[in-house]
Amino acid sequence: MDNASIFLEPPTFDNRVSGFGIENTTPEISWRFLCKDKNLRSWQQHAYEIEVQRNDLLEAYRVESHQSVRVPWPSTALSSREKAAVRVKSIGSAFDHEREYATEWSEWSPVETGLLGRDDWQAQLIIGQQETHPDKPIRPILLRRSFETPGNSSIRQARLYVTAQGVYQIYLNGTRVGDYFMAPGFTSYQFRCSYHMFDVTDLIYENKTNILAAEVGEGWFASQLWREGRQIYGKDIGLIAQLEISFENDSQLLVVKTDDQWEWNVGPMLTSEIYNGETFDMSEEQPGWKTGSQARSGTRWRPVNALPLPSVALSLPDGPPARATLEIPPQKTFQSPSGKLLLDFGQNLVGVLRIRSLNKPAGHRVSLKHAEVLEHGEIGMRPLRAAKCTDTIICSGKELKDWSPTFTFHGFRFVEVTGWSPEDDSSPLTVNNISATVIHSDMTRTGWFSCSDSQINRLHENSVWSMRGNFLWIPTDCPQRDERLGWTGDIQAFSPTANFLYNTNGILADWLADLALEQKEDNGIPPMIVPNVQFAKESRPPQAVWGDASILVPWALFKFFGDKSILERQYESMTSWLDRGCSRGEDGLWTPSLWQHGDWLDPSAPPEDPGNGQTDGVFVADAYLVYVTGKLGSISEVLGRPDDAARYNEDHTRLKRIFQEKYVTPKGMVMCDTQTSLALALYFSLLDTQSQIEAAGQRLARKVRFAKFRVGTGFAGTPIVTHALSETNWHQLAYRMLLETSCPSWLYPVTMGATTTWERWNSMLPDGTINPGQMTSFNHYALGSVANWLHEKVGGLSVIEPGWRVFKIRPIPGGTIRNAHIQYESPYGRIRCSWSLNEESFFSMNLTIPPNSYAWVFMPDAQDKGTFLHSGQYEMSCPFHADPWPPQPLETLFKPPARKINE
Repeated sequence: MDNASIFLEPPTFDNRVSGFGIENTTPEISWRFLCKDKNLRSWQQHAYEIEVQRNDLLEAYRVESHQSVRVPWPSTALSSREKAAVRVKSIGSAFDHEREYATEWSEWSPVETGLLGRDDWQAQLIIGQQETHPDKPIRPILLRRSFETPGNSSIRQARLYVTAQGVYQIYLNGTRVGDYFMAPGFTSYQFRCSYHMFDVTDLIYENKTNILAAEVGEGWFASQLWREGRQIYGKDIGLIAQLEISFENDSQLLVVKTDDQWEWNVGPMLTSEIYNGETFDMSEEQPGWKTGSQARSGTRWRPVNALPLPSVALSLPDGPPARATLEIPPQKTFQSPSGKLLLDFGQNLVGVLRIRSLNKPAGHRVSLKHAEVLEHGEIGMRPLRAAKCTDTIICSGKELKDWSPTFTFHGFRFVEVTGWSPEDDSSPLTVNNISATVIHSDMTRTGWFSCSDSQINRLHENSVWSMRGNFLWIPTDCPQRDERLGWTGDIQAFSPTANFLYNTNGILADWLADLALEQKEDNGIPPMIVPNVQFAKESRPPQAVWGDASILVPWALFKFFGDKSILERQYESMTSWLDRGCSRGEDGLWTPSLWQHGDWLDPSAPPEDPGNGQTDGVFVADAYLVYVTGKLGSISEVLGRPDDAARYNEDHTRLKRIFQEKYVTPKGMVMCDTQTSLALALYFSLLDTQSQIEAAGQRLARKVRFAKFRVGTGFAGTPIVTHALSETNWHQLAYRMLLETSCPSWLYPVTMGATTTWERWNSMLPDGTINPGQMTSFNHYALGSVANWLHEKVGGLSVIEPGWRVFKIRPIPGGTIRNAHIQYESPYGRIRCSWSLNEESFFSMNLTIPPNSYAWVFMPDAQDKGTFLHSGQYEMSCPFHADPWPPQPLETLFKPPARKINE
């Protein structure tokens, strides 16, 4: 074997994209493998070597271990502002070779810490001194100061540490620092605020005046948030920045910080609100304000008010920043029935418009109103509720070049344009000078799925697009109406899907940190929204499914990324939820009198009462309570807490018995008798005997058939109903349910032209009318959680050992799907599985298993007990013995038997 056959990607720290700007002083190290020899199989690591470069010292370590994911930091802890570099070498062998081989050294990966102690901060919070009103938006402000660098030494490096009460963009000598959008993001401001760190060495002028300048808007800190009003965190929007410059001659560090030496003014942004959009007045522009050149005549820059550094924690985030990731031109320009000019971008997205050139007379207004859908040819604004989602440009008679809103974002596919048209004599609107910029947290894409059915592919892409739109600093429910908040129930349902599609380890870890902080304030009860914008209200009632995110989201992260530290960090949050937060009756299950959201948005629920579904909310809560208690027992075992593990495992056994006595007959009938109740009982392993499981599976199949294969589940049942069918040998029925197109079904929105996942199964009615309910969104990811079933059962890929060292490949063909391809960038390397069925129903499969990992592979044969395969590429085939699909026309497949009276 040639040792050059196995290559290592540069190591990563704590599963982050970059080690620059890290807070963990002992970050865990991971590396992935790349095999360039398709004939090489069974390569496993036996040991690894790590070299750490710190200052002028090189430290070398060798560890006998197969671990390559999140191995311990080998050196002493890093200190504040410290830089180091790490590279790794893997030593291993293939089973058909006796001698060990070492890979080449990986490339060096740099790591650098930020300001780790509060004493490292010299900056103050600086604000303007404009008047504010609690019922009106706060106008964004401009801030700046000049400084000189000494002329007797060259600059070695410069680091900028910056955050805001609000959102900011910052500039050094006229150049924007970084490309982050709505930075520093959304955190629980009463507890902590994120800051970012930038290398600005190349932007500093030597022997010349420098200008550090910033724009600050209200953002989540002071903008209108849901029903809670404005300025719920405070009214003092402002900047905290610290620029540290070091020199080659080791002279004293030059620190330029926010203090009373700064000045402030207002600029062309009259308002810039999250829900309502931005009003931009070109006549208020301040030419040269970022570079220190002469400002507009008649304006006066005033001294800032310098306040003490806020008492909350300042921390570097683990998750990636929000960035612009894609530009989409209009796909269609047309007039509505009422004569309004509309742009169709062809995709429901989240972001802002970008205008490359606009020139209109002074005082002329151009209005840009955003919406997700059309209703009878006009943009549908009603689902946005109070959000105006409108950007307005007040022209000055000069050309506006390359403009986008700065401190707002919109969820939209359609834009209604007023005051600008393609027919204008001067400065006409064309597809070349306007586009949509897609913005979301810049997570690394890790998972892909496709198959022979174009509608299923569109369904999967809708889940991807909804995730992109709803991961903007935090995981949100929707990105368009007057909400856009971190609802815990939504991400609880979607997290296994999200973790496959993107590397979510950082962004969800950050969000969970806020959940734990918020939870401490209310006797162990996690809020339903994180950050909790209702923190000023009285104590909230606990809610299952939503509160259970405190356990299930960390568990899902651990399974996908092998990050045991997330379980350790969130452990107090988990235990306090079960030990103190849950409201329990005498039997230990939930208090039966407490109203529960339950199977939220069950399609049978009335438009104005989305919690009033078929499945009793307390039943749903009790099923979840049993399930998460068992999961916490497993988590306690992983963390080496035997006493806790025994307690939670015993509690799980006891609660499961009580649940069975309360809700399950000896023959396997389940109370409520709905798709959701049966799916919960099956998927959460709440039944004991095989006969009960078979009976419940048959009953679930019967419910699906009587529903004519339409979905009857909401937030609780939707992620698991197809899994429950597959795991009780009703896999072909799960396919039939997936392929249904009448409402409610997963494909109904696809047939209606949806490009994202809807909040309701019928957010739009068949006649093109928007659902009459007050709560209707066209971009919610929760019901797109069926993508997890596509990944695990159609694609056939699922994790066994946390972190993907061991995984399962078991595709089960069905429906009209004749082939599928799935790919996942695991912590060990790329996993691929492609399968196809020919006309004779002969099954063929191609696999790629990355080095240092294993797969348990099953062929689609009921008698196949599985084969344990080591790394390599494989081709496998067998006859597929299932009945040909479909054995009869789809509309008659599984035709429900005639109903009996009163059944």
